[in-house]
Amino acid sequence: MTGRTVLDLGSGCGIVAITAAQAGATTAFATDLDRYALAATALNAAANEVDVAILPGLDPLPRVDLVLAGDVFYDASAARQSALLLDRFRGAGIPVLVGDPGRKHLPLPRMTLLASYHVPEFGGATVPAAVYAWRP
Repeated sequence: MTGRTVLDLGSGCGIVAITAAQAGATTAFATDLDRYALAATALNAAANEVDVAILPGLDPLPRVDLVLAGDVFYDASAARQSALLLDRFRGAGIPVLVGDPGRKHLPLPRMTLLASYHVPEFGGATVPAAVYAWRP
C-alpha cells in the first residue's frame, strides 16, 4: 500500500481503508451507499488516528491506484451494481481486488483467485474467504 492511493469500495465500518492508511497509503478513500457506514468509517478512522477521505459518491470516479472491494456481492442487486462499478474502474485501467466470504451472487467467472483463508467467526468457528482479482 505504501505510496498508493486506495479506494475502499463498500467500506462498511472502514476497516479496509483504515488498514490501507496504516500500511502507508498516500490517500485512503472510503465509500459506501449507506450514510451510517460512512459515519462509522469516519469515527473508526479517528479512533485509529488515521486519515481516511470519505467519498459520498463516485461520479466522477476518483483517481486511485487500487480499488479494494470487500463483501460487495451480498445480494443480487448489490452484485449487479458492484459489477458495473468494478468494470468502470477496470475500464479506467485501475486494478481491483475483491474479498468475499463465498456469497451466493459472487460472479466467479469474472475473477481470478489470488488467495483463500479460513477466517475466524464469532463462537470459535471459521468461514472460508478469498481474495480475487477482478477481470475486465
